[in-house]
Amino acid sequence: MMEGSLSKWTNVMKGWQYRWFVLDENAGLLSYYTSKEKMTRGVRRGCVRLRAAVIGIDDEDDSTFTITVDHKTFHFQARDGSERERWVRALEDTIVRHGRRERWSRCVPAPAHRHGDLERRIAEADAYLQIMIELVSKMNTRVSELPDPQEKNKGQVILDHSNAMLDNIKHSIVLLQIAKNTVNPVNGVYQGPTNPSQEHIKEDLSPRVELGSECRELSSPTHVIQPLDHIDSPRQAMSLLVPDTSYSSSEGEDDFYDADDEPADTVVPGPSASRTCGAEGASEQEATPPAAVDLPRTRDGEIDYDALYEDDSDSDLGSMENHGSVVTHLLSQVKIGMDLTKVVLPTFILERRSLLEMYADSFAHPDQFVKIVDMPTPRDRMVQVVRWYLSSYHAGRKSQVAKKPYNPILGEIFRCHWDLDGESVENNPAKQEVGDGPVPWCSPDQLSFVAEQVSHHPPISAFYAEHVNKRIQFDAWVWTKSKFLGLSIGVHNIGRGLVTLLDLEEEYTLTFPNGYGRSILTVPWIELGGSVVIECQQTGHKANIEFLTKPFYGGKKHRVTCEVFAGTEKKPYYTAQGEWNTRMEGRWTESGRSEVLFDVTNMKARRKRVAPVSRQAGGESRRVWRHVTAALRAADTDCATAAKRRLEQAQRDAAKRRADAGDKWITQLFSPKGEEGWEYNEPLSKRTERSKSPERKAPENEAR
Repeated sequence: MMEGSLSKWTNVMKGWQYRWFVLDENAGLLSYYTSKEKMTRGVRRGCVRLRAAVIGIDDEDDSTFTITVDHKTFHFQARDGSERERWVRALEDTIVRHGRRERWSRCVPAPAHRHGDLERRIAEADAYLQIMIELVSKMNTRVSELPDPQEKNKGQVILDHSNAMLDNIKHSIVLLQIAKNTVNPVNGVYQGPTNPSQEHIKEDLSPRVELGSECRELSSPTHVIQPLDHIDSPRQAMSLLVPDTSYSSSEGEDDFYDADDEPADTVVPGPSASRTCGAEGASEQEATPPAAVDLPRTRDGEIDYDALYEDDSDSDLGSMENHGSVVTHLLSQVKIGMDLTKVVLPTFILERRSLLEMYADSFAHPDQFVKIVDMPTPRDRMVQVVRWYLSSYHAGRKSQVAKKPYNPILGEIFRCHWDLDGESVENNPAKQEVGDGPVPWCSPDQLSFVAEQVSHHPPISAFYAEHVNKRIQFDAWVWTKSKFLGLSIGVHNIGRGLVTLLDLEEEYTLTFPNGYGRSILTVPWIELGGSVVIECQQTGHKANIEFLTKPFYGGKKHRVTCEVFAGTEKKPYYTAQGEWNTRMEGRWTESGRSEVLFDVTNMKARRKRVAPVSRQAGGESRRVWRHVTAALRAADTDCATAAKRRLEQAQRDAAKRRADAGDKWITQLFSPKGEEGWEYNEPLSKRTERSKSPERKAPENEAR
């Protein structure tokens, strides 16, 4: 037993209400009372059945947690983080304990003939019990009629022994009845004696619990959870009755849950699964393409991988019931708060592209990025940095349903570039190529991008973008640390980005928000949360951005607030608020002028230009993952899983060969900077500086 006070959200008062909670780990039941005194009297307010329940926490709030079961989500609040941790761990252990019993009971069904034999023995025992009751009753009458006190005392001793034996027989029949109804073999159904002749047993052994106006008698069938060898008395056996569903005896208090978070029935995941952790190296190992129809083909009949990657008709997952619950799959491997780096996830939740390619979507509106250098004042430039930064997140989501990009393998590279408004190499083929930088074949009027997976443990991605003629560049590195939160998955983005305006000698550092995959029991969706800071040391301007997660008791999704300050001023000169995936409005504080910071309905993401897969090197993203992508597009999860496993095994083999030879992995395009940072080897700033000093000898790696 574990007990203590918590607050519970109720819909009667639309707020938190004090309750006294008792966790019965053996019964798998969390009961609550309006006070500790009501608990001692047995006046129960309600209960939460923990078998097949799911615990959930929120990284943005260290005191609240939820229990989802029976199509309801109960919300609780502890005094602080340590108290929440204590309750969550105890609840998790109870859920796991009863989950193991249920799985074991499904695996070891009792033979039908054994059930029939048990019923026969119970019937025989009941018949002998009836004879025993009649004999004891006659003995009681005979002893009471004895005239001699000495003989009467002797008869009373015999009668006491007979009553004790009768109680033991009643106890035994109760246990046999429980055993008959727990054939599978510990989680059964006990509805009390089914034979009318056994009603006297129920009356003799029923627990005497005070019933108040807040406590209702159970009308539904109940489960006996505790193993039979742990039952010490008939009263204990009857007290372990657990309701089939969680309930609250106050009609209006019944539990609050959002439409987005309403759980579906838990189902077992399918056989297709793949590891989330990539391995080092690159592989050209061929895989058998999926034998499905409707894949785009070239004139030669081969799979058109370029068309696959440009196909935006990525089908939504729909309810996880269609594939098997991710939560059920995860619960068998992790506990709340555990890192998910090496947890097996089903292949069907994968998005058809690498994480490196998803980072490129930060520049899906290239005009907004290069426009930073055109702003006349430091204030205007800072606001434009904020506008580009916040408007970039919506482009990274291909659907309303959360999916996971491929984890890049070590050494994987992705390159692309974008045309700006009015600029296109196809329209003006005479334009020169830059000849160096991230994408040597693009023009100085195009925005180019390159990303590399520079580390496997931790999984660090580094990426770089530049526009030669606008004299602007962006250098960044980021790695993700995922955490299991029960009904959600939290992804902490650790890293930093740097926007450099070469001619103005200004640098804008920025950080990244955390990401959350919500409602992974049903239809998962993406939410951003946490604080972000954008700062320019040269001008002293700073923007504080808050990505607000949706509270369960109201509010909107995807909310963002922003305040921009100059120097040491305490009052912001610019504020903005709205939703990062739809529209944000800004306001200049001094003048009071309002404006639309951005509206995604009027901002079509510009398609990036990528070299054909056939012309890509072996370690480039689209070539690396082409077989997995084709299989996912064909809805062949088995083929996708097999292709992914072959790829990852090849990378593990390559890593082992390097370890055996004592070779260290050497990155191609990025180098470490400081204790944990990374930078592009040949940024525009370095190449420009070198061009001003032609007498300097080019470095050896530059020649290559």
